[in-house]
Amino acid sequence: MRTYAQLTQEQRYQIYALKKTGHSQTEIAAVLGVHKSTVSRELNRNRGGRGYRPQQAQRLAMERRQKGVPRITAETWSVVERLLRQDWSPEQISGRLKKEQKVYISHEWIYQYILEDKRGGGDLYRHLRCQKKRRKRYGTYDRRGKLPNCRSIEERPAIVNTRKRLGDWEVDTMLGKNHKQALVILTERKSRFTLLGKVPQRTAQAVQDQIHQLLLPVVDKVHTLTSDHGKEFAFHQQIADLLHLKFYFAHPYAAWERGTNENTNGLLRQYFPKQHDFQQVSSKEMEQAMFRLNFRPRKSLRFKTPFEVFCHSSVALTS
Repeated sequence: MRTYAQLTQEQRYQIYALKKTGHSQTEIAAVLGVHKSTVSRELNRNRGGRGYRPQQAQRLAMERRQKGVPRITAETWSVVERLLRQDWSPEQISGRLKKEQKVYISHEWIYQYILEDKRGGGDLYRHLRCQKKRRKRYGTYDRRGKLPNCRSIEERPAIVNTRKRLGDWEVDTMLGKNHKQALVILTERKSRFTLLGKVPQRTAQAVQDQIHQLLLPVVDKVHTLTSDHGKEFAFHQQIADLLHLKFYFAHPYAAWERGTNENTNGLLRQYFPKQHDFQQVSSKEMEQAMFRLNFRPRKSLRFKTPFEVFCHSSVALTS
């Protein structure tokens, strides 16, 4: 079994010489008898403004070794706990602290902290999104019929797939317990910014009115809207006319074509699980869920929040 050992100064001179003569990192590793990742890490961590030099590399390595691993302060753990209780994931906390405060704490450490808290009777683990085994879901045939005058997703501009502009939205609905009342969920593709509204019944008229109400305040950031073939979107032409947008429909049984919506629905299930009675959901609860999703950093956004990307602004969240 190979054990890890620090590189010596002589090995650093060897790396420098072999690199100068054009050898690859794999070849250098073979000569030194170390893993190629050791060479790669050495060249990345201990190089200066003029490239990799053995004396400078040795000095940087010794300085780093003397400093050791920085201790995580009680103040930092307090921030971690606060963000966990706001339903941030350990990876989101780790990435945002690094980005905003230059505090380096791995998500593995945070998971260990949560585990220790649970062993001591704490409840931090309850704020993690994945708390049960995933169950494979099998599709069923859609017998809801076909909507007239549907514009296929194949006609949608290519720029929508690149996520390089704001204003391309996906829409879906989520039914409550006993099919009574429903949520209308709008998610902007580039920023993942989410808007929620509730309808008493999942009818085409109610859904049209709710979409209009939600998007009208941000109509300057609305270009396209994509949905599935649910009958609640039967008034798609009226929606397109009212908001001056292009309405597109994904292919049947192709949920991946609306991946932004699918992911958002999964996140919302933390607050509104299946069989949840939407008749009991207040406007305040919906606003709180929207706030949690829109002001929580995303790895896909380089740990910016959907709000920051959508509004081109910056918010201090960890201080």
